[in-house]
Amino acid sequence: MNQLLKSISFIFHPVLMPLLGVVFYFSKSPRFIPMEIIRAKIISLSILTIFLPILLYYLLKNIGQVQSFYLNSTKERILPLFINGCISVLIINRVLPPTEIIELYYFFVGILISTLACFILALLNFKASIHMIAVCGVTMFYIALSIHFSININGTLALMFILIGAIATSRLHLKAHTPIELLIGAFIGLLPQLILVNYWL
Repeated sequence: MNQLLKSISFIFHPVLMPLLGVVFYFSKSPRFIPMEIIRAKIISLSILTIFLPILLYYLLKNIGQVQSFYLNSTKERILPLFINGCISVLIINRVLPPTEIIELYYFFVGILISTLACFILALLNFKASIHMIAVCGVTMFYIALSIHFSININGTLALMFILIGAIATSRLHLKAHTPIELLIGAFIGLLPQLILVNYWL
């Protein structure tokens, strides 16, 4: 059981969630977007949201700034969260400016706000669940897209809610977080996406 729960935490690591949101958007959007642009955006975002954070993690581990891929202590989280915020700013300004794909622009603005909130809490020695921030933020984005494009994605949403439950269960069972840390994480992930819906829905 422990191995299964660890696998859930690893497979659905927060670094994957932004890219899942982007791929979902391109797969469901009724707008015509040239395939070259879709490929370019996905490749750029893969580099910035997955490969670059992983490389930076190993750099930080080698210099003794982090001990685990899961950033188990608040002290370990501060620098990675700051770097992730900088990456989000880069994405907003260079990869997904508001003049191109407005939905994805505000999706990443929401990610930036969630990252900053988690960063501030880490400075205050509170360890909000980054897993819950990520999965709840993406789920809220999916819900907003289903309303925006008037599409039925009930199956996808059911899967996401199962995933939220599985991740929360795994983090509790592994004693990585307390219930309040999970709830605050869910709130930090969901609320910015919900507020920003007003600007593009």
